[in-house]
Amino acid sequence: MSEKQSHLNGAYYGPSIPPKSQAYHRHGRGSDPLGCCCGCIFSLIFKLIMTAVVIVGLAFFIFWLIVRPNHIKFHVTEAHLTQFNFSNDSTLHYNLALNLTIRNPNKKIGVYYDRIEARAIYEDQRFSTYTSTTPFYQGHKTTNVVNPVFQGQQVIPDTKVLSEYNEQKNSGVYEIDVKLYLRVRFKFGLIKTGKFKPRIKCGLKVPLTQNGSSSVSTFETTKCDVDYFKSI
Repeated sequence: MSEKQSHLNGAYYGPSIPPKSQAYHRHGRGSDPLGCCCGCIFSLIFKLIMTAVVIVGLAFFIFWLIVRPNHIKFHVTEAHLTQFNFSNDSTLHYNLALNLTIRNPNKKIGVYYDRIEARAIYEDQRFSTYTSTTPFYQGHKTTNVVNPVFQGQQVIPDTKVLSEYNEQKNSGVYEIDVKLYLRVRFKFGLIKTGKFKPRIKCGLKVPLTQNGSSSVSTFETTKCDVDYFKSI
């Protein structure tokens, strides 16, 4: 009887269940406290940078609303070319005088001109330089006039320049570029900026004047272009 009871118990309850083995868990990268800390730091730095960018952008926008800055305008209003010819030894003889107007249209920004350098260029060949180192201040909504003069002679051996010169000589109008290299500072209230170096290009078509007048055409006022603007 006891043997049957023992057999029945085994069949009823089934085979014995082996004990569970102890599991070992490794810490993955997702649970690395150092990684979480670095992620929080980078997130904080990113938020700080974005906040600073927004604040700076908002400050510039408010400054623009208050000041409404406008570009300084450059025009060549008069150009007198009384000599422009090549001699047999490829020497260019020239006499060019300009009236250059500088207009500051700003109501709240003044400009200090510390240096003005003007270069006269013909067919990509510079033949003369005018430099004014006398500084001056330009107030709000005012216009100043600068009178660069290019006079002398310069050897230009490039044969391409001579061929272009002969073509323009027939028309009596010469295409001369004048590039301005400035050193300026700006003033807003009591605040003065550092120095900037704008470059200005004036593409001129100048008729040759003989005996005080030109038989071909008259010079037309020319607006100059700002090549670029950088601080120094």
